Amino acid sequence: MALYAVIMAGGVGSRFWPSSRRAHPKQFLDVFGEASMIQNTFARLQPLVEPENVFVVTNTDYASKTREHLPAIPAENVLAEPVARNTAPCVALAAARLHALDPDATMIVLPADHVITNV
Repeated sequence: MALYAVIMAGGVGSRFWPSSRRAHPKQFLDVFGEASMIQNTFARLQPLVEPENVFVVTNTDYASKTREHLPAIPAENVLAEPVARNTAPCVALAAARLHALDPDATMIVLPADHVITNV
C-alpha cells in the first residue's frame, strides 16, 4: 500500500487581491520570502511522500506554472481540470486517477495555500 498526496491548487486569484490575480493566483505567491505557497506545501510532504507520488489538481490555465513551481514531480502528475468545480470534483478526479494507478493507494489531500509555520 503506497502513500500518495494530492495538492489542490485550483485558486483563481480572487481572494488575495491585489497581490493575487487571475494570471498569478495565491498558490504561486511567495508570502514569506522563501518559496511560493504551493512549494511550501510540497516541501512539507517530503518526509512522508516520494515526489513521484505527489499529484496536483489545478486549472488548465495553471498546469505549466504548476510544473515550473514543482519541477520535482512528474509532469503527468499535474492533473488539469478544464473547468474549476470546487473541492469534491477535484478530490474525485484525483481518487479516480490514483485508483487506476494503484487500487490499494492511500491518499492525503491538502490545499496548496495553507500557511503552516510550525511544521
